[in-house]
Amino acid sequence: MSASSASSHKIILYIVFALVTVMGILLLVNPAGVYPDAAWGFQVWRGMQKGHGFNILTLPGQWDIAQNGEEFKSWWSPGQYLVPGIFQKLFGLDLGHASSLTVVICQYLGLAGLYQFFKKAGFSKTISALAILVIALQQSFFTPYIFYNGGEVLLFAFIGWFLYGCLHFNKPSIALAVFVLLAGWIGFFAKSSFMWMYAAGLIYMWIQLSRHTTHIKHWLVNGFWVGVPAVISLAVIYVTYLSKGLNPSSQSLGLDSTIKVFAFPLASPLLAGFSLDDLANGLIEHNGNVIFNPVQAIIIIALLAVLSIVLICAICKRVPDNRYSTMLVIFYIVSVFFLGSSFFRKLDISFEARHFRIIGLLIIPGTIYVFSRAAKAYRYAFGAVVGVVALFSLKFYVLSYIGLKTETVYGTSGIAQQFIDKESLDYIRMLDNHNKNAVFVFFSPDLGLEINHNRSITLEPLNSDISINVDDYIHKGHAGPLYILMPHKYIGIRASVILKSFPGYKGFSLKELSDNYVLYFATEAR
Repeated sequence: MSASSASSHKIILYIVFALVTVMGILLLVNPAGVYPDAAWGFQVWRGMQKGHGFNILTLPGQWDIAQNGEEFKSWWSPGQYLVPGIFQKLFGLDLGHASSLTVVICQYLGLAGLYQFFKKAGFSKTISALAILVIALQQSFFTPYIFYNGGEVLLFAFIGWFLYGCLHFNKPSIALAVFVLLAGWIGFFAKSSFMWMYAAGLIYMWIQLSRHTTHIKHWLVNGFWVGVPAVISLAVIYVTYLSKGLNPSSQSLGLDSTIKVFAFPLASPLLAGFSLDDLANGLIEHNGNVIFNPVQAIIIIALLAVLSIVLICAICKRVPDNRYSTMLVIFYIVSVFFLGSSFFRKLDISFEARHFRIIGLLIIPGTIYVFSRAAKAYRYAFGAVVGVVALFSLKFYVLSYIGLKTETVYGTSGIAQQFIDKESLDYIRMLDNHNKNAVFVFFSPDLGLEINHNRSITLEPLNSDISINVDDYIHKGHAGPLYILMPHKYIGIRASVILKSFPGYKGFSLKELSDNYVLYFATEAR
């Protein structure tokens, strides 16, 4: 092997390190916005700082806003707010900079863990480094630098190391049992959806431990070494966390047997592995302008499902290390079964490729390996696809960061606020500083993080057709001044609906805070 070939992986890794470092510095200078899930988590953290119990969300009660209601927030795992919370306490940071530091550390840890896993799985250093570069050039990797997505970035930090551990153990031992026990807790702490990945990893480890024998006794013994610590890990998670509140699997809304339910999970290698769902602004769950209509989207997803299966078959046929092929197939099958059944039962899980990100991460080195040994035309075609993905992902990042820097405002939380302007935020902060018993009403949970001396309520935004469940909006009682921030376009029927949701108040007044936002306020009890 030539010296230039031997050092090529180092050059690639230096490029990735430079890219991640620059973006990390920019993020620390201008902290990101925050996804709603993480914003709710931060509200829990704020409540804990004020003396409320662990993981308890405390809000004005709907039956009487003069009193507080409490809810154990088991819908999401606690890591998304506890990790930034720890940094906030240790270094005296605001939530914005604490979440920025979380992202910077997690991105480094995630790439390092995946690189070590790819090498452990039998890929050369160059293939492993190229896989890391492809991962770092995708929109899913850039997203946390624009919006702190909580569990997503924490899981990314851990998943490569978990996969490495699954490969590492080839015989039963105390170290294996400890790894299984702790991996369940750490993974769930990062993101609750890790549980299906945990199951896939355990299945893989059991098969790997028993692959050299056909004796049922040995399979049972090996299953004991994997299964017992896993049961203990899951039991602790359930008793201490999941059993105390609602989670996405708590309620089914019926059954859905449409094509998308089965095709979307099958298409996950390409949807998640090369950001195709992101580049299409979401084929089913839209996150921007709709590019493809429903019929077109289903046709594309069905085609990608077929191509994904073909790609996995090609990888399994050509990649020499069958440990990697076995792991890829197991994780793919478990993801299709678990998330496909969740879609079929219409659980509260969105049709987004981010739920399959681990499949996308797993398939990248195998895809690079297959195309690196294909004819030149195929190599060029694959390079073109990666180039297009990188181009659009970089465009997303650059334009989003410019918007983050020029179009958002920052309050005391340090989080980039996208649903308020400077004039409105300054006025809200003034009201918060001059009141001690007021209630603020917003339509985005991140805005509640700017309220330091009073309480806040977050309502779901209203569509133009106002198709809502009224019971979700009604808040009875009276508790000091009530301030409701609304977009200017709400003036009219939507504002009327909101004001009627607070029957304990009368005599609302309107103040225009800016061209974009208005404030309805009242103090008098009905």
